Amino acid sequence: MTQLIESTKEMLRDSRFLRKALIIACPVALQGMLNTLVNLVDTLMIGTLGATAIAAVGLANKVFFVFNLLIFGIVSGAGILAAQFWGSGDIKGIRKVLGLSILMALVGALFFVAPATLCPELVMRIFTTSASSIELGARYLRIAALTYPFIALTSVYVAMLRAVNKVVFPVISSCVAIMLNIVLNYILIFGKLGAPALGVVGAAVATLIARVLEICLIIAYVYRKKLPLACGPADLFGWSKRFVRQFAITAAPVIANEFMWGLGTTLYSLAYGRMGDEAVAAITIATTIQDLVVVLFQGVSAATAVILGNELGAGKLKRAEKYATQFFILQFIAMLVAAAIVLAIRWPIISLYNIRPEVANDVNLCILVFVAYMPSKMFNYINIVGVLRSGGDTKMCLFLDTSGVWCFGVPLAFLGALVWRLPIYTVYALVMVEEIYKTVAGYIRYRQKKWLKNLTAEIQ
Repeated sequence: MTQLIESTKEMLRDSRFLRKALIIACPVALQGMLNTLVNLVDTLMIGTLGATAIAAVGLANKVFFVFNLLIFGIVSGAGILAAQFWGSGDIKGIRKVLGLSILMALVGALFFVAPATLCPELVMRIFTTSASSIELGARYLRIAALTYPFIALTSVYVAMLRAVNKVVFPVISSCVAIMLNIVLNYILIFGKLGAPALGVVGAAVATLIARVLEICLIIAYVYRKKLPLACGPADLFGWSKRFVRQFAITAAPVIANEFMWGLGTTLYSLAYGRMGDEAVAAITIATTIQDLVVVLFQGVSAATAVILGNELGAGKLKRAEKYATQFFILQFIAMLVAAAIVLAIRWPIISLYNIRPEVANDVNLCILVFVAYMPSKMFNYINIVGVLRSGGDTKMCLFLDTSGVWCFGVPLAFLGALVWRLPIYTVYALVMVEEIYKTVAGYIRYRQKKWLKNLTAEIQ
C-alpha cells in the first residue's frame, strides 16, 4: 500500500507524463464521447418509433460492430508500429504503415458491404427471429453499410494522426460531422423542412452523408498542413519483405483479436435477440449509456499505446515501464469518477426513452451490473489495448480476449438466455465474468515484462 501511495504521488508530480497523457487522451475521449452522443440521440429519436425500432436498429448495428472491430484491429496494429516509428524519427516507415493500412481497411470493408447491401434480410435473421425487427433492420442496414468504406478510411487516418501526436483536428472534424448527423436525423427521420419521413432509413442516410464529410475534412487537413502523412502513392506503397513481415507479426494478432472478440460478443446479441425485443431494447439502451464513460478509458488506452510506443521506439524502456504504472493509477482514479457519473445520470437518461416501466427497470439493473464490473473492465482496457500492445505483445492479447469471450462469455450468454431463461440483467452479469478472468491473467502477463520491446530495431 505504501508503494502504491508513493507511486501515485510520483505520478501527480510528473508534469511531463500528465501533460502528454492529457494531450492525447482528452481529444480521443472527447471524440468517442461525441460519437456516443450521436448514438444516444439516434436511439432517442428512433425510440419514439417504439421498442421494435430500437431493437431493429440495435441488431442491425451489430454488423457495424463486428466491422468496426476488424478496422480497429487493423489500425491498432498499425498504430503500434507508427507510434514506434515516430519515436525513432522514421517518417518513411510511418507512410508505409499508412499505405498498407488503407489497403487492408478498404478490402475489409468490402467483405461487410456486399452481404449487408445485397441480402440484408438474411443478415438480420442471424440476430433475431422477430419478423418486424428483420424488416425494419434490413431497410436500415442496406443504407448504413455504404458508410463502411468511409469509416475505414477515417479510422486509418485518425490512428496515424494519433501516432504522430496530432489529435485535435480529428475531434473538430467529428464535431462538424456529428452536428450535421443530428440535424439530418431530425429532418429525415421525422420528415421536417419538406423532406419525406423516412424513419429508420432516414437515420442511415444522415449517417452516410456525415461520414463522407468527415473523411473529406481529414484528408484536406492532412494535405493542406503538409503533415508527415501527406505523400504520394509511391511513398504509401512498395513495401519491403522485412517490413511486411514485421507488420504481419505485429498487426495480424491484433486483427484476429478484435475480429474473434467481436464475433464472440456479437453472439451475445444473438442470445439476447432470442429473449425478445424488449430485452434487446434494454441492453441496447444500457450499452449506449455506459458508452458515455467507456470512451474515457478508450482515450486513456489510446494515450497509453501512443506514449509507451513512442518511448519504446526511442529505446527508453525504463521510462516506458514507469509510465505504464502511472497509467494504471490514472485509470483507477478515473474509474471511480466514471462509476459515480454513471450512477448519477442513469435514471435521467432512461426517463427520456419511450419504454415501459419494466424495460426501464431492466436498463437500470444492467447499468448496475456494469458498474460492479467496472474495476476489471477498465483495467483490461488499459492493460490489453494500451500496455501490452504498445510493445507488440499482441499474441498474448489475442489469447486473453479470445479465450475470455469464447470460454466464458459466449457459453454463459447462451446458458443464461436459452437454457436457464434468466432475465436480461442476470445474463449480462454472467457474460461480464470474462472480465475477471482477463484481469487476473492479464496482470500476470504484465508483470512478466515481455511487452517491453523496441519493434523498430527489428525492422532495421
